Amino acid sequence: MYTTPSHLYNSPIYTKALEIFSLTRKISHYLNYDLSNLKTDGTEDENVYFSGDIVQQSELLGPEIIKAEIEHYRDRKQKHAESVERLTKMLYKNCKRLEKCNSNGKDFLPILRRELKMFRKLQRNWMLTL
Repeated sequence: MYTTPSHLYNSPIYTKALEIFSLTRKISHYLNYDLSNLKTDGTEDENVYFSGDIVQQSELLGPEIIKAEIEHYRDRKQKHAESVERLTKMLYKNCKRLEKCNSNGKDFLPILRRELKMFRKLQRNWMLTL
C-alpha cells in the first residue's frame, strides 16, 4: 500500500513503535497461555481480549507514523499523529487493565508501560516536527 521512507528506519519513534509491537506480541502470547482456559464456572476470562487489543493497537502504531510522515498536507499529518496518540493512550489503558489479571505474564506489563512512557516522550517531539 505504501513504502516506508528510508529515513524512518533511523527514526527513534518508528524504532520504538516496532519494539513496542514486538514486546506486546510476546506479552500477549504469554498471557494467552494463562487466560485462554475457561474458568471453573465455564466462562472465559475477559482479559484475554485485552491481551489481543494491545497487539492490535501496537501493530497500528508503525503504519500511522509512516502515513503521517509521507502525507503532504498538514491537516492530514495531524490526523495520523492524533491517531498515534489515541493508540498510545489505549495501549497504556489496556496495560493497566491487564495488570489486574490472574496470570504470571502480568509481571511483564510494567516493562511495556515504561516503554510506552518513553514512546510518549518521543511522540511529543515527533509531533512538533511534522
